[in-house]
Amino acid sequence: MKISNNKKDKISEQILAFLYSISPRSDFTSHIAQEVVRDEEFVKSLLLDLKKKGFVFEIKKNSKGREYTKRSRWKLSDAVYSAYRTLGTTEAQ
Repeated sequence: MKISNNKKDKISEQILAFLYSISPRSDFTSHIAQEVVRDEEFVKSLLLDLKKKGFVFEIKKNSKGREYTKRSRWKLSDAVYSAYRTLGTTEAQ
């Protein structure tokens, strides 16, 4: 089944909104997929696309500096976080 680019963009927006809501923390791909109610592989492909665009960045090491072998955590880039924060303050006024 093919998903339109418009729907992919909307799901990507949901992912960004979720990451903004938990910021400054990061979260694993599997938990993000649960939150947006989508398949984990599909969400991973969207996250990789967002990474290429500079919206998110991937964390491949745990807090002790050991590299994850099969999973990644994701976090909003600082520029995107600032943009979301600015949008939130202008909408409140």
